[in-house]
Amino acid sequence: MTHLNIFTDGSVNTQLKIGYGACLVTSDLDTPIEPLKDTVKVKRFEHTSSTKLELQALLWALNEMIASASVSDISLTVYTDSQNIIGLPRRRARLEKNNYFSSKNKRLNNYELYQEFYRLTDKLNCLFIKVIGHQASSKKDGIDKLFGLVDQASRRALRNNS
Repeated sequence: MTHLNIFTDGSVNTQLKIGYGACLVTSDLDTPIEPLKDTVKVKRFEHTSSTKLELQALLWALNEMIASASVSDISLTVYTDSQNIIGLPRRRARLEKNNYFSSKNKRLNNYELYQEFYRLTDKLNCLFIKVIGHQASSKKDGIDKLFGLVDQASRRALRNNS
């Protein structure tokens, strides 16, 4: 079985509702940073928010993974700074039981993205790891430095294209 590590992040202009998601896939967490910089992918998303964009970026990365590989032979570790994404596996039973409605009987924002998240993660062997985004360089370990590549790529894309 092949094990891959996926790092995802996004940056959004909340006034324009435009954002950029970035993803990095690597099989080796010890790969030097420099050659990995050229492998980060970036995608533009419109009509989005910060919470929505984090999920859109992850779903895009997972769909890319499914399209390019035999998913039965892959296990994934997903690194994200999104508390929403980290909590989705734990929230699944309650969300499905309530048909994606809140306690005030209002349809949840992004419920369709949550449904796609569950559909995709049912196909994949995924472990989700929370990283602390936007740390001082002196506090970053190897994982944080890899995550920094997607953080920087999404910020740069937003800055250059807004």
